[in-house]
Order: sequence, then C-alpha cells, then structure tokens
Amino acid sequence: MSLQQQFEQAVIDSKALPERPDNMTLLKIYALYKQGASGDVTGERPGMMDFVARAKFDAWADLKGTAQETAMQSYIDLINSLKG
Repeated sequence: MSLQQQFEQAVIDSKALPERPDNMTLLKIYALYKQGASGDVTGERPGMMDFVARAKFDAWADLKGTAQETAMQSYIDLINSLKG
C-alpha cells in the first residue's frame, strides 16, 4: 500500500478510535493531517478570541517546513498507536 493510501486509511481509522484522545493529542492529529494533506500553513493567524482556531493554526504552524511525506507517516503512526 502506498503512503498516500496508508494516510487515507489512517484518516478513516481516526474517525473510529476506541476513545476520544485528549485535546493536545487532537491538536497533534489535526496539525499532522493538515501538514500531510496541504503542506505548510497558509493564511492569517486567527484573532485572540477564537481560541480553538488559533490553537489549531499554531499547532499546524509548528510543523512548518516538515515534508508532507514525513507528516503523513507521523500521522499514520500516531493513529495506529491510538487504535489500541
């Protein structure tokens, strides 16, 4: 199975995890997904009052410069570790 196919399968698997991950893990999942799917963060950082969007943006921005393939593999590994 190609890396892209494994990534797509991990996205499906992420929706069926046995239990909901904590917020920090959810941010990591989000950031790795965005980096793997879209590359480096784009757009403006959300305002101070939009806490959730700002946290997501910052988590994704922390991965700036990470190769998409590396982010995909990290995402796959993280989802597999959470599947139990």
